Amino acid sequence: MPDPRVFIIRHGETEWSLNGRHTGTTELPLTAAGEKRIRATGKALVGDDRLIVPGNLAHIYVSPRRRAQRTLELLNLGCQEQYPWHDASSPPANTTPFDPSSSDPARSTTAKISIAPSISEWDYGSYEGLTSSQIRVSRAQRGLSADWDIWRDGCEGGESPEDVAARLDELIAEIREKWHKGRFGKGSGWKGKGEDGKGGEPNDVLIVAHGHVLRSFAARWIGKRLEENPSLILEAGGVGTLSYEHHSIDEPAILLGGAFVVEVEEKLEEKKI
Repeated sequence: MPDPRVFIIRHGETEWSLNGRHTGTTELPLTAAGEKRIRATGKALVGDDRLIVPGNLAHIYVSPRRRAQRTLELLNLGCQEQYPWHDASSPPANTTPFDPSSSDPARSTTAKISIAPSISEWDYGSYEGLTSSQIRVSRAQRGLSADWDIWRDGCEGGESPEDVAARLDELIAEIREKWHKGRFGKGSGWKGKGEDGKGGEPNDVLIVAHGHVLRSFAARWIGKRLEENPSLILEAGGVGTLSYEHHSIDEPAILLGGAFVVEVEEKLEEKKI
């Protein structure tokens, strides 16, 4: 298995994300197109031979916002744990309930799900619901500099880059201590062999949240100051991957591209012989 990874997934499209409006605490549903694309992402990227292997997920963090929670539902990871925002009598609409008697273990996960306030979107304060151009016009009209940059200046009545970095740094430290420390090497991962000769421990983490906060998370993952502008893009419904260099927890990195799962390809070749 690869070294531990963190998959960061931005929620699907909403009317405000489509129009470039800053959406922090406002609750908005996904658009029909947004839901369709998230389902397609789940089918394309989730599975034993795909980017996200449900069986290798150690933990799942999701924002308190409903649009992020709906996105997690639509990915159809086969979560054996009931979604914290649902009771047992009301399974999520348009998703496949987990059936332990018939589920493929490679298409299901025992990972616990945490609703994490630390990955709530930036508190945009007075800028909630506005586009960047509207914010700059408003500032100019009030005698403030129109040369506004959220990464440098933060939001009036909301959060500063330092505020966001502080809460994300706490989560990053938690992930490394709880889910990644000691889970490197050939014996790691759900198919690995632990020191006791038994199965290895899952070592991937999945986060479902929002555009600005996930770009901030990726920057802080590699120790980059938000004030420098991380120059990262994560589209609505997009998936990013973070990991480590040289099999070292002290060398966090952004994973630009991963290799195909060789084990699966070898099995296919063996069947042909």
